[in-house]
Amino acid sequence: MRYPASEKLEIIKLVEQSHLPAKKTLDQLGVARRTFYRWYDRYLEGGPEALEDRPSTPSRVWNRIAPEVQDQIVDMALEHSELSPRELAVRFTDEKRYFVSEATVYRLLKAHDLITSPAYTVIKAADQFHTQTTRPNEMWQTDFTYFKIIGWGWMYLSTVLDDYSRYIIAWKLCTTMKAEDVTETLDMALTASGCNHANVKHRPRLLSDNGPSYIAGELADYISAKKMDHVRGAPFHPQTQGKIERWHQTLKNRVLLENYFLPGDLERQIEAFVEHYNHQRYHESLDNVTPADAYFGRAAAIIQRRERIKRKTLKHRRLLHRKLAA
Repeated sequence: MRYPASEKLEIIKLVEQSHLPAKKTLDQLGVARRTFYRWYDRYLEGGPEALEDRPSTPSRVWNRIAPEVQDQIVDMALEHSELSPRELAVRFTDEKRYFVSEATVYRLLKAHDLITSPAYTVIKAADQFHTQTTRPNEMWQTDFTYFKIIGWGWMYLSTVLDDYSRYIIAWKLCTTMKAEDVTETLDMALTASGCNHANVKHRPRLLSDNGPSYIAGELADYISAKKMDHVRGAPFHPQTQGKIERWHQTLKNRVLLENYFLPGDLERQIEAFVEHYNHQRYHESLDNVTPADAYFGRAAAIIQRRERIKRKTLKHRRLLHRKLAA
């Protein structure tokens, strides 16, 4: 069976994210290991575009980007070395009003030796919640994570994340993980979101795990008084709260690059990263808009604008190709 490049890429992502061994995952997908690793070698070498079936005869490429545009992409990559090829492609399209694909950026950076070899670790993908949210403030996820401050002790971060947009609505650095810390964070979230207003008809549902602070009577009374509903994930199944678990991983990958000796130092770093995460970091699962764009209703307009830029860019390249070929 011949697979299109999009299905090959999907199979590769499934294997990378599966909690099962690669052999078992491939057996379930009905893909031979030799075939998969041939695809994987091509993917590591040339990115998603390398998964396309190779033609038997060379063809003329009409969609090639101009050398000056390639230079601009490389310059942006050097200036923003923290961005992935996907994020670079989206930022370049937004800022330069000229469409480039993730595959193009990857191939270009690879040619300039600007792609580092990633650590391909197999992590289990978060299972989807059984009822998908369709609007902001329909459901919030909340959880604690912890940080060690040298010579000080442990601090605990309580976060409220909007399930629909992944926007961090409120967070609080605490010395404990008590129900009181949860209610204080929820108070901040209700104020920031405007959901404590009397005219709000539907309060957000709260999704949490079964930690002591979330099953406490104090929290149950608070939620009842605020006319909210509380949903808890199944025990020993953190994937239900997969979005906030992924937020913790993203946060720690950045914040734990430094050591902290005072709570204030850690708090400032978290605050800076929350600002970056909410307003600047393009999220792949949100069609490469930021959580703030999705939360405040700007996503559809941004995606439509990018589609117009893409059509205009491709039309320009096609006309240029015909002019050179004439």
